[in-house]
Amino acid sequence: MRFRTKLLITSLAIVIIPIILAMATYFAVGRYLIYDQQIDQYSKVVDYGMISDPGGTFSEMTEQLVKEILVTMLADPFILEDENYLQQLDEEVAPSYSFIIVKKGFTVYYVADKNKAKEVIYELPGFGTDIKGIYYTTSKHLVRQLDFYFSDGDEGSLYIISGIRTGLTTSLVVYMTIAIVFILLVTSVLLTTWIARSIFKPISELNVAMQHIKDGNFDYMLPTNVMEKGELGAMYRNYEDMRLRLKESADEKIEREKQNKELISNISHDLKTPITAIKGYSQGLLEGVADNPEKQMKYIRIINSKANDMNNLINELTLYSSIDNNRIPYNFVKLNVAEYFGDCVEEIGADLESKQIKLNYSNLTGPDTQIVADPEQIKRVINNIVSNSVKYMQRTDGKEQIDIRILDEVDSIRIELEDNGKGIAQKDIPNIFDRFYRTDASRNSKQGGSGIGLSIVKKIVEDHGGYIWATSHEGEGTCMHFVLRKYIEFANGSEAVTVDNET
Repeated sequence: MRFRTKLLITSLAIVIIPIILAMATYFAVGRYLIYDQQIDQYSKVVDYGMISDPGGTFSEMTEQLVKEILVTMLADPFILEDENYLQQLDEEVAPSYSFIIVKKGFTVYYVADKNKAKEVIYELPGFGTDIKGIYYTTSKHLVRQLDFYFSDGDEGSLYIISGIRTGLTTSLVVYMTIAIVFILLVTSVLLTTWIARSIFKPISELNVAMQHIKDGNFDYMLPTNVMEKGELGAMYRNYEDMRLRLKESADEKIEREKQNKELISNISHDLKTPITAIKGYSQGLLEGVADNPEKQMKYIRIINSKANDMNNLINELTLYSSIDNNRIPYNFVKLNVAEYFGDCVEEIGADLESKQIKLNYSNLTGPDTQIVADPEQIKRVINNIVSNSVKYMQRTDGKEQIDIRILDEVDSIRIELEDNGKGIAQKDIPNIFDRFYRTDASRNSKQGGSGIGLSIVKKIVEDHGGYIWATSHEGEGTCMHFVLRKYIEFANGSEAVTVDNET
């Protein structure tokens, strides 16, 4: 519920609840006082006007009744001698807790209930006392008097008497004052409790949750229902989104620190091997161990090879940093597939031949097939995959082999690089493109590797709008597949529409 709605409800409740409870209390107190004064014998209907203002209500009621009687007497001057008419008047005033008495001279001519009259009968003034309006008797009854003459000339007086006590108003004020104070207290407690539970408690919970965030505890969840509507619900959902993002960020930071430590460890290990070799062979040259030109040239070639390994490792680390910051420099150009991959294979073939690894190459695409790609980065993809295959080949029969195939798939080309090495376990295949993932946790100087080569490959291929995957069988070998879209020109009148996959 929105704050505005809650404030509106609170404002209305402050007014409406006390009014409703005060009215209910007024009706209840009225009934109680009527019962307490035992005047419910006059009427079962509660006249709340007589309860709250007996004097005013009685005066108004009797004033109207006297006028009606006087009008009736114009037509029938002796109507007040008619007991049926007097009984009718008695019934008319009964709902206002009143009754009538008629005196003829000093005797009672008419009274419906002597028990009602006995308390006030001796307090009534006689004929011609000139009392105007209503008056109170000693017993605090309300009385209105109407003098008249009987048909035989005797003096008569009609008294309209209210059985309600004037003290009822005082009691009503006392009771209502107490009730209103109680009602205001109850209303205050109810509204305060509601506000506390619906606003202050959630805010307190949110404050506790924020303290957990401050302390670095991103697993603490708010106990209150986050599906609540309004501002508080939005605050809870925002907190939960923030908590999840901070938790994700913290987890990523921990994972990144772990990866960086692993990278430093890997790089340190991988640098140590060529540095040790360079140091050893250069020391051999300085000390004259290589005592003939042929041996010296061998040492120099080894030193050069190890230096190249170090340079490749540093370049890989630099590229990793660019990937981490999403700032790989691309230079997209149109490439002829047959020419470009032919050159790549020729370059790779020479290196593999020196390592006594057989290379098979086939291109099944058309001679005019083109792609839009960065030639340097695609070459890096090929080299990384081939280097990975060579690194983990581990054959002892001298039949190491790598197959490179270029396949045509209508609007794209698929490049397959397959080796006949030891293969990859099925459980490891989904993870081999993750950074720092190694299928063999044990490291040795022969294999080495920073663990980021295939993650770089995947990033480059995806940035070209392609995708990559692997298939493998343990003991038989591994095949890497990646797809790149073709460059196609559509004739559209005099214009050419070029479709490429530059990112």
